[in-house]
Amino acid sequence: MSFKQMVRTRFAPSPTGFLHIGGARTALFSWAYARKHHGKFILRIEDTDIARSTPEAVQAILDGMAWLGLKEDEGPFYQMQRIYRYKEVIQQMLDAGSAYYCYISPEELEQMRAAQMEAGLKPRYDGTWRPEPGKELPTPPSGVQPVVRFRNPKVGDVAWDDQVKGRIVISNTELDDFIIARADGTPTYNFCVVVDDWDMGITHVIRGDDHVNNTPRQINLLHALGATVPQYAHLSMILGDDGQKLSKRHGAVSVMQYHEEGYLPEAVLNYLARLGWSHGDDEVFSMAQFCEWFDLDHITPSAAQFNTEKLRWLNAHYIKQADLGTLAADVKQRLNAMAIAVTSEQPALEDVIALYRERVHTLVELAESVAYFYRKPLIDEAAKEKHLTPDILPVLNALAAALADTEWSAEAIHAAIDHAVQSNGLKFPKVAMPLRVLITGGAQSPSIDAVMALLGKTEVLTRIGEGL
Repeated sequence: MSFKQMVRTRFAPSPTGFLHIGGARTALFSWAYARKHHGKFILRIEDTDIARSTPEAVQAILDGMAWLGLKEDEGPFYQMQRIYRYKEVIQQMLDAGSAYYCYISPEELEQMRAAQMEAGLKPRYDGTWRPEPGKELPTPPSGVQPVVRFRNPKVGDVAWDDQVKGRIVISNTELDDFIIARADGTPTYNFCVVVDDWDMGITHVIRGDDHVNNTPRQINLLHALGATVPQYAHLSMILGDDGQKLSKRHGAVSVMQYHEEGYLPEAVLNYLARLGWSHGDDEVFSMAQFCEWFDLDHITPSAAQFNTEKLRWLNAHYIKQADLGTLAADVKQRLNAMAIAVTSEQPALEDVIALYRERVHTLVELAESVAYFYRKPLIDEAAKEKHLTPDILPVLNALAAALADTEWSAEAIHAAIDHAVQSNGLKFPKVAMPLRVLITGGAQSPSIDAVMALLGKTEVLTRIGEGL
């Protein structure tokens, strides 16, 4: 199959878990490289591990990719739907002599490896069933279903110029004749990957460096099939905030958890783009800019470290820039999940968000911050005791009476509060802080006159009256 050297990348997750940050970065880099070179990005689901692959995990991967906006050009392709193709290629290899049946049992293989380790040798298959010129093979035992092994070269090296790590050379003596089809006929990971990359015309394989050990095996298979070997770029691992390997407690969770925690996909993508890659000192950029700038040369070969605070900072930036309608739709869902209904009689959510979005880092914080506009707040007793002192209560009662006759705008409300302050010889916070506590439930909010203007005269006077 000829693709006229068009750049074709792929993201090929195994549906044995969620799409986590490491996988999302791999998908992003593969997607961006294809976009940069006007190529194609292929999504492939490697689901041949029947025991561990689940429909729920497949859906989690698809949901994560959709939320991030990493749209594939082709796919998703499912390996289990291509079993016929793998069996066809395995038979061709058996006929060509580049693969062979092996009847050694798992128990015998385990004994072999144990003996090798006891002798200080690297545990490996010893080639008992490997055909060689002049070699007489054992008689196949009856009732035993054989596996199929690849006839790996015994001499020479496997070498490739990794686009991230540089030149890598592995001796074939380090590799054994690995299994390409199990006894039940199911093809193995390394084999399926090779056939898929070959059939799909993949030109660049961008993946995590946990696959470096698989690469020499896959290159040898590609050579045996007469297929073109793609360029490989192995991305270094991501470390957590504490410098340890990323785990569930610091980032290696479902990408969708970042949605649940109130992150915008634009912020997550921007952050992932800078996780092991750089374009000068640029920190904030669009995905269009990233695709224009992205290359493999500026990916660092050293491990990248996840920084939650930096992600929060980026998210705050994107919240400030986001479309108010988009934010309102998200926040409304979060409020509904808190059993808070937003009705047309209440303050417009877009207006409330405009008041608060400069003050938060996540959409969860935003939803929690604006909740008091749509339900009576729980009063912070410590704040109430601190600010609602006996000497201020008469001032607040008089202010409430004045507000009842005030035109309802932020400017008029501010003037009324300022009059109460001046006529009683007080400072502005002495009046504004207890107002905040009564109206919002706590001592922190945007300008209290702006809050009161949005909340509405009736609700403000009701909350002041009930609080006093």
